[in-house]
Amino acid sequence: MSDLPAGPAWVKSERQLARERARRSRARRSTSIATASTVVFIVLAVVLVTNAPGWPRVQDAFFDSEAFVSALPDVLSGFLLNIKIFLIAEVLILVVGLLVALARGVKSPAFFPIRALATLYTDVFRGVPTILIIYLIGFGLPALRLQGIPTDLATLGIIALTLSYGAYVAEVFRSGIDSVHPSQVAAARSLGLSHAKTMRFVVLPQATRRVVPPLLNDFVSLQKDTALVATIGPLEALRQAQIYAAGKFNYTPYLVAALLFILLTIPMARFTDHLAERTRRRRGA
Repeated sequence: MSDLPAGPAWVKSERQLARERARRSRARRSTSIATASTVVFIVLAVVLVTNAPGWPRVQDAFFDSEAFVSALPDVLSGFLLNIKIFLIAEVLILVVGLLVALARGVKSPAFFPIRALATLYTDVFRGVPTILIIYLIGFGLPALRLQGIPTDLATLGIIALTLSYGAYVAEVFRSGIDSVHPSQVAAARSLGLSHAKTMRFVVLPQATRRVVPPLLNDFVSLQKDTALVATIGPLEALRQAQIYAAGKFNYTPYLVAALLFILLTIPMARFTDHLAERTRRRRGA
């Protein structure tokens, strides 16, 4: 233990304490104003809607508590299929998107056909609406009657979503790769690294870190678009809601499905915002 006397403890000045009190006061005032305005808006919206002439009919058709409870188990079981489709498609989309982005970045003339094919893929599948791709894959592939073609409707939906979103994710990866300064590549090549090792150890780690927030935004959209697979028949959440609504002539099951998707989307959206804010603070520092 050192016998040197300890230095004087740092004490905040009166001016610093006054600044902190002023900041806390402004924060409390802002929070109070935001809370009050939110409550007033919600109350006005509820009063306006519930006093509308057609509200009783809307309430019976979309907000029936008995229908909500009755439809919840079936819609929830279908929602589990949505989650399964989302998780499998997400992994496949990442792989396809990265491979296509790397193919578009190859500059060698010998690989021009691969680069042209990757460009054609992104142009076509970004231009065609996702629901049309689902129709083409879901009804077109089985119609070919080729050996090895899957017939499971959920699998066909995963293939369609992978092809559609893979084109978007490929462009996200490509923008991340292009954002890495050329000097990084030049430095790696000057150290004797090959093009493949430069991409693996220098470019891709930086690009991946930069594209995480936009990738998560794409996956938020993917999570919702799994409902489009209902158009070819799998019994996911939207399809279960359609079956119940057709039998009972009540649309409350659609509200059940919407709430389930919201419960899954909000945490992902807030996590995306958190990562974007952290990236902004890191760059600002």
